[in-house]
Amino acid sequence: MWRIGLIVQLFRRAAQIQRKRMTMTIMAIAWGTIAIILLLSFGEGLKRTMEKSRRGLGENIAVVWNGETSKPFAGLPPGRPIRLRPEDVALVADNVPEISAATGEMTAWSTPISHGDVDLNKRITGVNPAYGGIRNHFPQAGGRFIDDLDEADKRRVIFLGDTLAKDLFGEENPVGKTVLVRRVAFTVIGIMQPKLQMGTYGGPDTDHALIPLSTFQALWGRKTLSNVVFKVPRPELMEAAKKHFHEVLGAKYRFDPTDPRVFGIWDVVKGQVVMANMMLGIQLFLGLIGGLTLLIGGVGVANIMYAVVKHRTREIGVQMAIGARRGTIMGTLVLEAVALTFMGGAGGILVGAGLVQALAYGASKIQSKAVEFLGQPTFSLPIALATVALLGLIGLLAGYFPARRAASVQPAVALRHE
Repeated sequence: MWRIGLIVQLFRRAAQIQRKRMTMTIMAIAWGTIAIILLLSFGEGLKRTMEKSRRGLGENIAVVWNGETSKPFAGLPPGRPIRLRPEDVALVADNVPEISAATGEMTAWSTPISHGDVDLNKRITGVNPAYGGIRNHFPQAGGRFIDDLDEADKRRVIFLGDTLAKDLFGEENPVGKTVLVRRVAFTVIGIMQPKLQMGTYGGPDTDHALIPLSTFQALWGRKTLSNVVFKVPRPELMEAAKKHFHEVLGAKYRFDPTDPRVFGIWDVVKGQVVMANMMLGIQLFLGLIGGLTLLIGGVGVANIMYAVVKHRTREIGVQMAIGARRGTIMGTLVLEAVALTFMGGAGGILVGAGLVQALAYGASKIQSKAVEFLGQPTFSLPIALATVALLGLIGLLAGYFPARRAASVQPAVALRHE
């Protein structure tokens, strides 16, 4: 067993003699640690922002558009248009077990909407009450989303995107106020909470308005849906949900359930997988750059330890000649390397964490789309643990090989060394 007290005493003596060299080594390790923390923290911040932006559209959802058949079925020719109707929403919600919620949409483009002296042309969409939860349209404090009574009574109520509300009302609170849609008065019941949104169909949610689907039908006289959106509770259920969706509607509209063109489907679950893989690649790339930077500091430690061994060859020979054990010689040098790495790493982690906090605070004060997209750098526990593990490995390796070389020197040879 190593004599721990003797090892520590020898290390303290070496530290006093080689103070300048050790200081430079500690600074190199600290710089590498700061680099890897900053890189991985920016990567973590970007990852969280991208995930938040992805969730802005809705999680585990599929958007289904009308299409036409491309296969003959039961004596019917291909090329028949299939148009979904409002009652199909309840049909698939009740008969497709994988679907947790579904909603229909009817959309009118470039619709006149006005308040006071402000006249705009915007997208107006009729939706079911379930739309808010499926598409992450959450109302700001003091407002609400469309509910079942609005739908049942064909109420003339409207839910505004936050940007549209600002364009119409400025800094005024719109809830309870009236807007004109095609010269028909609607009462504003809620404003959407601001959100990041990566994917869109038909434009960003922040710039459109929603009304009850029944009200939309009454005003526009439309009978078919523009599209259907459904949600599954878990991503792995999406493929089965799409299959059963085709089967249920195929039985009603008489088309082949395997026909790939009868509906256009945007499955965001596939996009989630692609995004997760892309962000993993970015984090691995940033981690590799930071790791290589830290490795350079580790190589510096190893070089210094080899120089220490060469410089102290005669001293090591004396120690071995008077009975110092191989473990004592190795332990002293390994402890020296690990201590240098630890001190540099600890200082680098503290400085890096402080820089991350300062940069995050600065980013929160900057009103910029670019900064909002990149996100705030985030120092997380996995980053700290990975950095500590890498530092420990580097310190151990940087000390072990020079120590093994020192311990293998014959005392007689070491005593003759100049």
